[in-house]
Amino acid sequence: MALTLTEAAKLSNDVLVQGVVETIIKDSPILQSLPFIEIMGNGLTYNRENTLPDIDFYDVGEEWDESTPTFAQVTANLKIMGGDADVDNFLKATRSNVQDLQAAVIELKAKALRDKFEEAFIYGNATTNPKQFDGLRKLIDTATAGSQVIAMGATGATLTLPRLDELIDAVKGGKPDMLLMSRRSRRKINALVRAAGGMMETDRDKWGNFVQLWDGVPIGVNDWILDTHTVADSLETATTGGDCSAIYAVQLGEGALCGLSGPGFIQAEPVGPLENKDANRTRVKWYVSLALFSAVKAAALIGVKD
Repeated sequence: MALTLTEAAKLSNDVLVQGVVETIIKDSPILQSLPFIEIMGNGLTYNRENTLPDIDFYDVGEEWDESTPTFAQVTANLKIMGGDADVDNFLKATRSNVQDLQAAVIELKAKALRDKFEEAFIYGNATTNPKQFDGLRKLIDTATAGSQVIAMGATGATLTLPRLDELIDAVKGGKPDMLLMSRRSRRKINALVRAAGGMMETDRDKWGNFVQLWDGVPIGVNDWILDTHTVADSLETATTGGDCSAIYAVQLGEGALCGLSGPGFIQAEPVGPLENKDANRTRVKWYVSLALFSAVKAAALIGVKD
């Protein structure tokens, strides 16, 4: 069963873990919404749907043709992500009356964990860096052989609202749960809507923050999506050196895009006193990966210029 990190944190009696989870999801539209499957072992092997079986009309007594769906077997391996947070015992003893120094240091480590996950969520590539899991960009390209990638032009072009609608329509089996983009792309959508004499639809998330929507789909901002992609012949050739960005449309869930996590989800492990210095160490770690269960549940619009 898939759980969001918010729900998973409720199952933990560890106040420190609950604080870490609250810290990382508060400002992250991805981690607020992305469901996670807790798995045993070091990975998950699943069948990704490729094509549906054929259906036809038949005459009475006619021999029926047999056909079956086709699948691609995919394995998503858990990756180890985390870091150590050391708190000097002297500082803790002399400054804790002003602020709980250990809690503050662990909170900063949790924010760093969130930033690293959000970066890998987009650009993770296990081929170039085996320590990482494959991110959304790689998953869409690999799963669909480029069929779910829409280009604004051969070398990119200014974003238009019809192309944004085309991106939404590329996700099959219902509307996307999120449009993920950079801040520049969101500003461009706002400018296009205002130029057309309209106003963006808004709603509040579970934290009370205003969220913008396009065609009823929430817009999520990821600060790690670059505006420097290079596009040539309608293909992304590099993530730096250009002036293009990308917008992603995704459905979230067990049959779509889902996170994978090891037992216990995020862990905050007290390592204890250190031998080589007067400090205590806490290890924040997460065994995590991503899985795209159906190729048509995600799509990318590339070559987006301002």
